[in-house]
Amino acid sequence: MKSTDSFFKSQSQAPLLETLALLAGQPDAAFYTPGHKRGQGIATNLANLLGYLVFSADLPELPELDHLFAPEGVIAQAQSLAAEAFGAKKTWFLVNGSTCGIIAAILATCQTGDKIILPRNIHQSAIAGLMLSGAVPIFLNPAYNSNEDLAYSITPSSLETALKQNPDAKAVMIVYPTYQGICGDLEAIISLTRQYHLPLLVDEAHGGHFSFHPHLPPSALSLGADLVIQSTHKVLGSLTQSSMLHLQGQRVEADRINQALQLLQTSSPSYLLLASLDAARQQMALEGQQLLTKTLQLAQVARSQIAQIPGLSVLELEEPLPGFRWLDQTRLTVNVSPLGLTGYEVDEILHQQMGVTAELPMLHHLTFIITFGNTEDDINKLVQALKTIAADAVVDDRRAPVRPPSPVFLSPSPIPTQSLSPREAFFLPRETRAIHQTIGYISAELVCPYPPGIPVLMPGEMINPQAITYLQQVVASGAMITGCSDPTLATLKILRP
Repeated sequence: MKSTDSFFKSQSQAPLLETLALLAGQPDAAFYTPGHKRGQGIATNLANLLGYLVFSADLPELPELDHLFAPEGVIAQAQSLAAEAFGAKKTWFLVNGSTCGIIAAILATCQTGDKIILPRNIHQSAIAGLMLSGAVPIFLNPAYNSNEDLAYSITPSSLETALKQNPDAKAVMIVYPTYQGICGDLEAIISLTRQYHLPLLVDEAHGGHFSFHPHLPPSALSLGADLVIQSTHKVLGSLTQSSMLHLQGQRVEADRINQALQLLQTSSPSYLLLASLDAARQQMALEGQQLLTKTLQLAQVARSQIAQIPGLSVLELEEPLPGFRWLDQTRLTVNVSPLGLTGYEVDEILHQQMGVTAELPMLHHLTFIITFGNTEDDINKLVQALKTIAADAVVDDRRAPVRPPSPVFLSPSPIPTQSLSPREAFFLPRETRAIHQTIGYISAELVCPYPPGIPVLMPGEMINPQAITYLQQVVASGAMITGCSDPTLATLKILRP
């Protein structure tokens, strides 16, 4: 274990960023890609938007910049520093987002026909991992608070039941935290996976900041997870599409991850993305606690002021609940249903009329991400906008969230029957039918309201009436549907009977 002084000394380096900056400042006669040749041939309107300097740093895998798939130089150094900062044995930089990290984690642990236990509120990228690997999903419903209409995490008891029923499972994957910052009892879940000698794969896309402040939930790596995927761009300071995959322990072979990532990542990685990961790690290692203290203070101001607006309530955690042990206080989830408006309607008003944009609208809620990039002015603008909307609305107290002494937890809509594996269904013949004529047939499509990209239907599942009713409600409320050929959901593709 390094001392604090030696840690900060090593973390003050940014080898990949520094080398890229050096090369960007040393123009040469470029007879290599990309075609714009360090910006000399870039379109003027694009250069006017971004400036010419960024294109001088848009370089390929020059000898000084190392190679992403076989790093021995500055990429290897940068990844090693990231592993040290986040508490991993080994870290990989990702230039295809957390999507490729999640798929790689599944490919590294599951073969065709292998069972993997995972929550139903998994991201659609995990479904792509099932299709590519041929793994068979054992889905668990997360705990669901019907009073708030919010899904939490899976519970240790539901996982234990699944493990007993599927002793041949090869891996477990969970979401930690959810989009709303809800964190389940990861300690207990890790204890169970250890008992069954299974690797735990954690989609920690929204928790990359957890390692850097004591008042945030514990990071998955600190609790002992085997593979952790983080969207560094979502809550830290790297560029969009850049993420990290972290490994610790011996349950997953690093070579398997290397092989999987070579299938999933481009052979021409953007060094702008890679250098932004190096810079984001350096920033958090050196200044993370200070930056996040400011973030938590801003979030607390927003929470307290919004909670006082008539007709609005803010998601809080007063005591641990099934599937809900910790809450990321930088994630702000506001229930707007007493206003007589959906979250989609409030989102449109905020964005179109008031210059405030939420991260995630839902039927009853809006979720806002607060990071160290936000300012006091941002918080004031958000609070004032919500006050204005609430003042113009007719508050219906009957719509307010019910808060009994013991919240009622029910399963959300039933998980559709898995008739075929996602991979099997992906390759079978299909046909298009009117949506009301698809009930009882097997879906040939992945159907996801987006965001957050959590599948309601996926290839290989029997289509039930509850799924169709929910999807039609979501469409009518203004949400976007992705993954299927008809985003209006007038039609749906089924496997040919």
